Amino acid sequence: MIIGQFTESYPPTIDGVGGVVHNYCKEMTLRGHRCVFIGPDNKKVEAPQDYELMLYRSIKPSSKVPYRVGFPQMLPGFKSEIREIPFDVVHAHTPFMAGWYAREVARERGIPLVATFHSKYYDDIYRATRSKFLSRKVVDRIVRFYESCDEVWTVNERTAMVLKEYGYRGSIVVMQNGIDPTEERTLGDISDLNLREDVPQLLFVGQQDYKKGTRQLMDACGILHEEGFPFQLVMVGEGQDQMALAKQAGALGIGDDVIFTGRIMDRARLMAIYKNAELFVFPSVYDNAPLVVREAALAGTPSLVVTGSCAAEGMEDRVNGFLCDGTAEDIARKIKEALPDAERVGREAHRTIPVTWNKIGGYIEERYRNLVERKEAEQAAENAEDAKETPAEAPAEGEEGAPEEGTESAPEEKEE
Repeated sequence: MIIGQFTESYPPTIDGVGGVVHNYCKEMTLRGHRCVFIGPDNKKVEAPQDYELMLYRSIKPSSKVPYRVGFPQMLPGFKSEIREIPFDVVHAHTPFMAGWYAREVARERGIPLVATFHSKYYDDIYRATRSKFLSRKVVDRIVRFYESCDEVWTVNERTAMVLKEYGYRGSIVVMQNGIDPTEERTLGDISDLNLREDVPQLLFVGQQDYKKGTRQLMDACGILHEEGFPFQLVMVGEGQDQMALAKQAGALGIGDDVIFTGRIMDRARLMAIYKNAELFVFPSVYDNAPLVVREAALAGTPSLVVTGSCAAEGMEDRVNGFLCDGTAEDIARKIKEALPDAERVGREAHRTIPVTWNKIGGYIEERYRNLVERKEAEQAAENAEDAKETPAEAPAEGEEGAPEEGTESAPEEKEE
């Protein structure tokens, strides 16, 4: 099959969605398919060599936003290049520009369009506009986009519920995210981070953004400091609230206990940081199926997440993870309770949470094949129906086989 993966997250490691698309392309290519990563360009980043890339011109709308924006529909040269690829199926990982273009490509060619609902868009839009009216209007348009697709996927059951709460009424396929098990065996050098060995190591990986629960996490660490509980918190990632979080740490008196590493692109170094941590603290209610929780579990590090959040799906308190109510006070309390039991729970997290991309890739491949076959069957049925409804044209007067005016065609003679 020839598959197009359309996204607005590039480079692939910038966030969870980009990481998912990266692994889709990598896994489908390993299975012998031609899988093309289609998204906005970024000349500052070295391109992955695992699969084919087609990137369109883009801009970064704001220094606070870790994304680039482009308009592939308005780039004739780029569209000509896309037109040369005989896609069998296209997959949109966004309901915005790249997603609309994926729909355009699918409709022009009569091929299936899959779309995955990855994010809580209402939260993002409301935070940017502070208008419930505008947020609702945009979400309504997002719902119409998903309703126009041949198949809609979400990453877990809770995320499917979010999409239905937005107003979507169609069917939904749950397609989990996976993990690369080989990363567990390759650990990079992190000696430059000066991580302490005499205090518990806490870890957060993700966008440095208040929507991820980072403000509550920092306040929780402030509470631990006031209580005289020793710790070191490592914050991996970058984002619009990174400077504010650093100032918050200073104001709470924990500036020396928090390390901001920035974005870490080296996967071996990142896995070593996961492995070194005793507890992965991820108090986000925004994320749908965060890969970081699975990555931590792969390293044998248990996660502390918010009860009822999408991140908590499949997690049982004190069995393969730890649950809290998301407030700073409860995060602090749960950190202290979790640490003595973290090693045992981490082993169970390692056993139960990670699912390999190789396994998920088999499900993805099967769904794609079924969609392509179903679309082809529908088109064949439509063509057959059109042929039945179109009457055969009678020969025009004067043409061979047409009866002369005023006469009837003679019946064929039967041989005796």
